[in-house]
Amino acid sequence: MIFVILKLVHVLAVVLWIGGMAFAHFFLRPSVQTLEPPVRLRLLHAVMQRFFSAVLIAALVVLVSGLWMIGNAAKTSVQAGLGFNMPLDWTIMATLGIVMIAIFGHIRFALFKRLTRAVQASDWPAGGAAMASIRTWVFVNLCIGIAIIVVTLLMS
Repeated sequence: MIFVILKLVHVLAVVLWIGGMAFAHFFLRPSVQTLEPPVRLRLLHAVMQRFFSAVLIAALVVLVSGLWMIGNAAKTSVQAGLGFNMPLDWTIMATLGIVMIAIFGHIRFALFKRLTRAVQASDWPAGGAAMASIRTWVFVNLCIGIAIIVVTLLMS
């Protein structure tokens, strides 16, 4: 039962993270392009601040629940007298998931800080440049996340 609950929590955290990136990239960003830079960047900063706080928790949940599920599968195999060979789709999912977490760390703790400083200083060109970098890396993470989903579903 605990495995099922952890898998549910794992998937829900992934849905929040991937879905939030898709929403921000394909719906929010294009919708705010008509706003003047000060209004647009303040709005995007406020949205990203809330979203990145949620993603920080989601990424930790995904990491911990994923490691627990892998560890549990390995422990069960060893206790049954079998060797544990992690399935290829799990290996791909775990590896790319760690890459996504690293990219998120760069977005949250480097690029978002640049955006915050620019918004606080009303430096709209610097804010636009920071937002462009955030947008690029969010798109990269979104593509990796979608690739993980595709690989996991097709290889299962």
